[in-house]
Amino acid sequence: METDLPALSPEDPQPDPWSGLREFTAARIALGRVGTSVPLSEALAFRLAHADARDAVYSELNLALLTSGLEQLGVSVCAVRSQAETRPQYLQRPDLGRQLHPESRKMLLQGQAPERADVAIILADGLSATAVQEHAVPVLQLLLPKLQAAGFTLAPVTIAEQARVAISDEIGQLLHAQLSLILIGERPGLSSPHSLGAYFTYGPRPGLTDEARNCVSNIRPEGLGYALAADKLFFLLQEALRRQLSGVGLKDEMGLLES
Repeated sequence: METDLPALSPEDPQPDPWSGLREFTAARIALGRVGTSVPLSEALAFRLAHADARDAVYSELNLALLTSGLEQLGVSVCAVRSQAETRPQYLQRPDLGRQLHPESRKMLLQGQAPERADVAIILADGLSATAVQEHAVPVLQLLLPKLQAAGFTLAPVTIAEQARVAISDEIGQLLHAQLSLILIGERPGLSSPHSLGAYFTYGPRPGLTDEARNCVSNIRPEGLGYALAADKLFFLLQEALRRQLSGVGLKDEMGLLES
């Protein structure tokens, strides 16, 4: 049977009609094809992205470097850890990552925390310590002056290892803070292995669930930039204190008020 279709070699990459959309997204679209498969370069890029995501999950905080960066911002720093003893245990037992180790709890109880603070800031490795290492200090460099100029009282900044989001509830309560704000490494994706998330809770205490928190996510230069993230967090923290709530009852209306 004859055909008018041109003869194509299986090794020739075929153009993708959606290729023009690639400039608008980091998602894996319009990869093209060679025969019935994707081009070798795209297959290798996918494997590299998968390796980056796996590395992010197992990355560790450089406590000395992170502490030095925070102290240069003029804040006092303390380090704690969760009840998860190892990284595999942390990944397999999320409940242990939500609870302070007894030694860390004792240290915070015996520390020199103020009798009352407006905000307790926690930095936690989460599922991408690299994200915290790269993005937390630049965000705080912009956020802390806003909080201080507005008269916020701050508890010492806490660095938490092998930690989940909910550990901020226990830390915030021990530091007598009205609000706990945790900057934590988010679950890595194949196009964003080093993304920072920020969660805050009004009236932090153990036992709260996710509906009591607000989240600002995808903080990184390629996503939500540092300046906009700091502005958004400052607005939301002010509103949380003014309205004495957080979670589902607090909406991000910053853009509405500016328009």
